Amino acid sequence: MSDNADQPQARVTVQPGAQGCAVILAGVWRITAAPPRWAECVGKEKPARVKVVMDAVERWDSSLLLFIFEVQQWCRADGVHCDLEAVPAKVRTLLGQLVASHETSVPFDRSENFLTSVGLATQDAWKKAREIIAFVGECVISAWRLVRMPHKFRWRDCVDEMQQCGAMALPIVSLISFLVGLIMAYQAAVQLRQFGADIYVADLVGLSVVREMGPMMAAIVLAGRTGAAFAATLGNMKANEEIDALAALGISPVDFLVLPRIVALGLMMPLLALYANCVGILGGMIVALGVLQIPPAAYWIETQSIIDLSDVNTGLFKALTFGLLIGLAGCLRGLQADRSAAGVGRAATSAVVTAILLIIVSDAFFAVAFNILGL
Repeated sequence: MSDNADQPQARVTVQPGAQGCAVILAGVWRITAAPPRWAECVGKEKPARVKVVMDAVERWDSSLLLFIFEVQQWCRADGVHCDLEAVPAKVRTLLGQLVASHETSVPFDRSENFLTSVGLATQDAWKKAREIIAFVGECVISAWRLVRMPHKFRWRDCVDEMQQCGAMALPIVSLISFLVGLIMAYQAAVQLRQFGADIYVADLVGLSVVREMGPMMAAIVLAGRTGAAFAATLGNMKANEEIDALAALGISPVDFLVLPRIVALGLMMPLLALYANCVGILGGMIVALGVLQIPPAAYWIETQSIIDLSDVNTGLFKALTFGLLIGLAGCLRGLQADRSAAGVGRAATSAVVTAILLIIVSDAFFAVAFNILGL
């Protein structure tokens, strides 16, 4: 007890300067002792810049983090720039975790001007773009190795993933596709009945389902079901340092973990889209029979007359592209996940949002391209 009493207590010295003030931390920071208060240290002054220096700190614990966090909160609330460059990287990392855990109560950071914020946002966007380009490049190289040496590909893992994202997804794909076909047919029946064009319900539902809604609904279902599962699995493996272990053994994580999942989705999505087309047409047929009294035979003949092979191929090409995009988004977000349980959850959410965004953007691109090509 006497040794602890003789230790120098935590001290804070505020040195004003031309560009702002320097906050010099010194002594021993212990959570059991009464820590300094930033409001008392700064007083009524409002410097333009606050620089934190802790070279004279002998020992510290969480009380130091709480004090710097208090300084950072005050700077954000008053629009003062808080300079933590002189703080050790370990302390900045712990402080970042503390800020993330209190992100709902931390005021918006107004300490940086507009140009600085734009520059930081641009740097962050460029960094993320480079990560995406590098990941896609690694996947392309891995796919080329698959073409050259298919015997080295992990086909067993690919088959397992095909079962998970294909056969196991049939119930939810069936329900969604059936309801989509049923809703489209019912809405079309209400309008077409006014003109005596009841039979054209088959044309509207058939073309819409085969070209757009079948692949789109199957892709959105898999984006929420399989894309999130990919991100959660890889994110959990990263948190447990399993991916680092693979890299240490000289095994490429892209070859070992990513490519089997992308290949499985690319192979199963066209099949699921075909299945979704059939179920959606069946839903429209049931509505036509129940509401418009159109026999199933007549409905099927009209559907065959309006749909040709180019429509089916268009939908299958879209489904293949959607499957590859979902696999890329899920695996990318999983590999980018933070090494924590919260990071895995955020990665799964980000994977779903990214996959759906890519699906919508690519579908819009296909709509314009196919219109120009006359397909």
